[in-house]
Amino acid sequence: MPGILEEADKHCAKTGVRLTPLRRRVLELVARADVPVKAYDLLSQIDHTRTNAKPPTVYRALDFLIDAGLVHRVEALNAFVACPQAGHGHAAVLYVCENCTKVTEVQGTRPGQENKPDGFEVRRSVVEHYGICLSCLKNDTSKT
Repeated sequence: MPGILEEADKHCAKTGVRLTPLRRRVLELVARADVPVKAYDLLSQIDHTRTNAKPPTVYRALDFLIDAGLVHRVEALNAFVACPQAGHGHAAVLYVCENCTKVTEVQGTRPGQENKPDGFEVRRSVVEHYGICLSCLKNDTSKT
């Protein structure tokens, strides 16, 4: 997780965007989670003595982090994962285990670029694949 936060700091400094304390805290909580985390779970983990965070505040922080390329939204789960390759402008190819819900990201190319309509600019792509991870397959004793 420290690597993700350090990369985020470098990326924000390079691009001139501001990683406020609340945005940094949201990123830290997402990066710390072992599985995709929902916005309301993040809200419950934020120290309310230091900030008056409400749901819109957390969603705005998540929107910023997504736009900055620091977090991905797992669309089908309506949850969020940290991007291990901060702001690299790649397409997110996510592999989601249906058993343990662990998400693994593989850097991909921007799908749809070759067949896109004239004048259409692809700004964000997320491809999600669902199945069973190797760890869960190894632990599945019902197949023996």
